[in-house]
Amino acid sequence: MKLYDRKDMIKVGCHDCTGCSSCCRNMGDTVVLDPFDAYSLTVNLGRPFEKLLEEGISLHVEDGLILPHVEMVGEKKECFYLNREGRCSIHAYRPGLCRAFPLGRNYEKGRLEYFLLEKECPAKNRTKMKIDKWIGVASPMQYEEFLITWHYFIKKLKEAAGELAAAGGETLKTMNMNLLEIFYLRPYAGADFYIQFQDRVQEWSVHHGHDSDKIVPYA
Repeated sequence: MKLYDRKDMIKVGCHDCTGCSSCCRNMGDTVVLDPFDAYSLTVNLGRPFEKLLEEGISLHVEDGLILPHVEMVGEKKECFYLNREGRCSIHAYRPGLCRAFPLGRNYEKGRLEYFLLEKECPAKNRTKMKIDKWIGVASPMQYEEFLITWHYFIKKLKEAAGELAAAGGETLKTMNMNLLEIFYLRPYAGADFYIQFQDRVQEWSVHHGHDSDKIVPYA
């Protein structure tokens, strides 16, 4: 599996997905939302996250954690946000996993790299694009730092969830409710998401006894 840096060129350009929406169907609960996704959707749709949980976003349990994902609906099991023309109605602020596809993420030693999912995208004659441009977010370095922090943060919480589940009681439920409240349900004010995110990580660390400086190993 060849790994790529966000500044590398790779064949991902699919001519604006003209006539194709295969990656928007039959994804189950795998299009998991991170806090940046929640921020982007709530700001651009003009609705709080509680409302999104009533109309396109659902919750599922993943290794003991309760996390939100985009719903697949109807007989064709297609993305809730796919319009009648088979186009993404939230394309400008779509979730990060959708932005990266057909790239997968690989986290190792505090770094984020990408690999190409060769068979998952049926597009032919793909063109080369820089990964930064393909993902298409402002401040790509800050975005990458956020993804790395969130990945290792969730990894630590999944380890804690396993221990709490074995111990029984209401502690795991409380942790999950706090996770949803702090990182998803509480509105993000203004434009600087990344500062607010770091403040919330620090808030979590204070209340749950995690050292925020050690969330990302090797950093």
